[in-house]
Amino acid sequence: MKNTPWSLITFIIILAGLASAGWLYLHPSGNPEKKVQGGKQINPIPVEVDVIKQGSIHLRLTFSGTLEARAEFVVSPKIGGRILSLAVDLSDIVNRGQLVAELDSDEAFQAVLQAKADLAVANATQIETQSSLKIADREFERIKLLKQRGIASDSQYDSAMANQLVKNSQLEVARAQVMREKSLLEAANIRLGYSRVTADWPGDDEQRLVAERYVDAGQTVSANTPLLLISKLEPITGIVHITEKDYASLSPGQPVSLTTDAYPKEIFYGKVDRISPVFNKTTRQARIELAIANPGLRLKPGMFIRATVDVRSIPNATLVPEMAITSRRDQTGVFIVNEKDLIVSWHPVTMGIIEDRYVQVEGNGLSGRVVILGQHLLGHGSKISIPDQKGIENNPDTSGNNK
Repeated sequence: MKNTPWSLITFIIILAGLASAGWLYLHPSGNPEKKVQGGKQINPIPVEVDVIKQGSIHLRLTFSGTLEARAEFVVSPKIGGRILSLAVDLSDIVNRGQLVAELDSDEAFQAVLQAKADLAVANATQIETQSSLKIADREFERIKLLKQRGIASDSQYDSAMANQLVKNSQLEVARAQVMREKSLLEAANIRLGYSRVTADWPGDDEQRLVAERYVDAGQTVSANTPLLLISKLEPITGIVHITEKDYASLSPGQPVSLTTDAYPKEIFYGKVDRISPVFNKTTRQARIELAIANPGLRLKPGMFIRATVDVRSIPNATLVPEMAITSRRDQTGVFIVNEKDLIVSWHPVTMGIIEDRYVQVEGNGLSGRVVILGQHLLGHGSKISIPDQKGIENNPDTSGNNK
């Protein structure tokens, strides 16, 4: 029971403190910072403010996707055989028309020799037939003259004419045989050329890259067996997929900036190249192809990318910090500072583009400074104080410089 007096004293002190606080709350005239507003005594509400600015703002959409080769094709031999050598390997640069592989050509070479021999025989046959035709022509002319003199009979004349016609037909056959053998020789030479595999492609790019190698020297392959994959990587293609919400915002030619984990501090640039006219029935997304400049061929197919598309820009927009946006009675707006009286007024706004923590807004009377912290305590006409800007409260920066 010895502690009872001290407990009573403590209770009395606390009660006195609460009574003093209540009296000060009900009688604020003793506090010099209290002001009268609307018949009620209140304190100025401390807030933080920032300047309303005029400047350009951009609407940008960011998508995730992957890189693909701009174009690629598989190099394959048109004939089968053993691979004698491969002139290029993985990641090598290939020039248009360059020899990339060579196959064993002994069999094809022998076919060329055979075709040449057959052509020589056909030429000899043609020459022989031409000689026989000349003899037949002379014989026919002699019989024709004798018949005119009444010495040769009609049967002799008909026989000479028939022989001449036969020799003419034989000559035509011999000529056709020569043409056939020439064609076979040409085919044999082409087949021999197929043993030298080259990389050819359409377009105006003179160099491409070996993306994959499927075989090694010494292997025996059949016709059309894949040997190499040749890819075009400049420019490279970025693939992203977009939803219906963003589809109408994109069009070919819009500028694109791209980042990738391989080069986190670098930005690559390109444009929207192609937009699919249909949506995937499963994902409800459309395929977008981006043409990305690839200096030094550093960007590779299969890399993950983040692509940002510049959709729209406003050159002279009214900009407020995103933190300034608040709501009152289902309206979106901001509190603008009256610099002379240090009170705020509520201004409804229509929001537009958001970029880098700034919002494009439209409305009336949007100039000066705007409240960005503490507006949840404010109403239209509320008195404020700006404790962190005491030195500039009477001379605020409302120049509206661009951010």
